[in-house]
Amino acid sequence: MSEENKAIMRRAVEEIFSAPGNLDIADELYAPNYVAYGGPADPEDIRGPEGVKEQASMYRNAFPDVRLIIEDQVAEGDKVATRYTASGTHRGELMGIAPTGNRVEIKGISITRIEDGKIVEDWEIFDAMGMMQQLGHISAPG
Repeated sequence: MSEENKAIMRRAVEEIFSAPGNLDIADELYAPNYVAYGGPADPEDIRGPEGVKEQASMYRNAFPDVRLIIEDQVAEGDKVATRYTASGTHRGELMGIAPTGNRVEIKGISITRIEDGKIVEDWEIFDAMGMMQQLGHISAPG
């Protein structure tokens, strides 16, 4: 089961969130009651396949060449931990920030719970501050 769960998460990362991607795959991979618990970069929870599509669209519109590379995956029971690197060029508006043309690379980790072959919960953290620094939106400390 662990290998199947890793494959489900890999499909979500590679087929939905990486460009050019296919948003409709969210309907196949995410449960209707899916919830991603918001962190510092996403203060509101993301709900259902439609919420996934909205989030993926936001990042893919801001970074049309976005690529997510899975660095590590560990699975046990119904959970998968995924460590990834995301990179892309800021060519579209992101959360009110006009395109900068800056190349961005960030690291992140998600813990995903899968039930009956569908993603039902996510807890994710990524280097949002580093992303904002690379966009020139905030200064680096010091």
